[in-house]
Amino acid sequence: MLRRVALTSSLLLFGCAVNLIPDKPAAEDPPAAPREFRAAWVASVANIDWPSRSNLTVEQQQAEIVLMLDQAKALNLNAIVLQVRAAADALYPSPLEPWSEYLTGRQGKAPEPFYDPLKMWIEQAHARGIELHAWLNPYRARHSSARSALAGNHIANTHPWAVKPYGDMLWMDPAEPAAVRRTLDVVADLVHRYDVDGIHIDDYFYPYPVPAGNGTELEFPDHPAWQRYLSANGQSARADWRREQVNKLIEQMGSVIHKEKTWVRFGISPFGLGRAERRSAGITGFSQYDKLYADAELWLNKGWLDYVAPQLYWPIDQPAQAFPVLLQTWTRENTRSRHLWPGLFTSRIDNSPKSWQPEEIARQIGLTREQPGVGGHIHFSMIALLQDRRGIATLLKAGPYANAALVPATPWLGAQTPDAPELSLQQSQDPGVPDRVLIRTAGDPSVSRFSIWKRYGPRWVFAVQPASQIELVLNNDPTLGQPDAIVVSCINRLGIESTRSTLQLRP
Repeated sequence: MLRRVALTSSLLLFGCAVNLIPDKPAAEDPPAAPREFRAAWVASVANIDWPSRSNLTVEQQQAEIVLMLDQAKALNLNAIVLQVRAAADALYPSPLEPWSEYLTGRQGKAPEPFYDPLKMWIEQAHARGIELHAWLNPYRARHSSARSALAGNHIANTHPWAVKPYGDMLWMDPAEPAAVRRTLDVVADLVHRYDVDGIHIDDYFYPYPVPAGNGTELEFPDHPAWQRYLSANGQSARADWRREQVNKLIEQMGSVIHKEKTWVRFGISPFGLGRAERRSAGITGFSQYDKLYADAELWLNKGWLDYVAPQLYWPIDQPAQAFPVLLQTWTRENTRSRHLWPGLFTSRIDNSPKSWQPEEIARQIGLTREQPGVGGHIHFSMIALLQDRRGIATLLKAGPYANAALVPATPWLGAQTPDAPELSLQQSQDPGVPDRVLIRTAGDPSVSRFSIWKRYGPRWVFAVQPASQIELVLNNDPTLGQPDAIVVSCINRLGIESTRSTLQLRP
């Protein structure tokens, strides 16, 4: 996750696949709601995004949460992928792992005065109609940026045999049962106690190779587990055996999540290059299959994932890793038609001489919209959008993100349709107070959002509102005036839409 152009046309930027709102005479009924996963990663490791420093006060931490979510809402993003476990630690009160030093400056130290950061992130995101996906690293136990001592309840202290030094970091050994059990327990605890919309892991499985000199690489020190396997008459080659350790974790993690809550989606953001023999002609580069022992295509095609977000962190015109070619490759691999939401390297926009231009990201969004089978994207990372680097946020708001969009539906986790809402007009007796529409649901707890269309004479205008806000205020639009009709439907946690309800306001 921590590695790695003039707008060409309105079609490229707005793409027919997203069904952005047409500016033409309104039909009697509005079109289908636009659907696109628009998210940003918020990284806690090394204080990349949030919190911006490890020595912030609680008030400053909370102010940054509000600022980031306000910016996400202003940009019409509909999801945040928040890192809550960077290195066998926690940015929330965990019964299993210590508080992260990236939050308080010392591992194991709780925020003072006490609050639950993850709970606040979820509540504030949901209040804005934004999903919150909890992002974990399954194996990393200590990052090279760490400075404080390991807490007493850190897995390296409680289960030292399950943690191995490799390079300048510590890693939980994927073949050690204690390491696997810890990660699965953390996931089960998160899904049980928190109202997350998704569980997300990134591209770190077995660690990226560390050079040993003379063109060689350090061997990951998983010898005890390997010898146990051989002693039990194991027949696989070591590379295949390592891949099987990761495969088992991925399959079990999906089962743990869906057993606890059926509507919580499981997503992975692998390195953007797949297996060498499956690549398109001309594509070269690092092999996660051979080096990280990550068989991402297998996970996708077994249906163990609900979404995959390959990190396509290369520009469109870089032949050996060309963005559109990689996008097509991942689409071809998605035989189970799971969500495909590629990661975009938005933070490559900076003040360096090698900075990308904002138009590169806009063009990549256009390509995701043109490619059948792709339903969104994720920005790495939120800080670039928050800082509006080189005007990227301004560009997106004026172009690709000018209109709101719903998250694509996930019917394979449950296809039950929510009941349609009931609409009633609450007319104000005060000329200075606008009328309101009251939205009543059937009490279905799965309803999370309202899809809202307003008709202004010849034009339909779309909006999304959290289901906690049951009133729709009919403010006078400075350009369009007062709406003459309202069309509302309920959207549940899996994005399934109810039948629409219409309220005619004017003939």
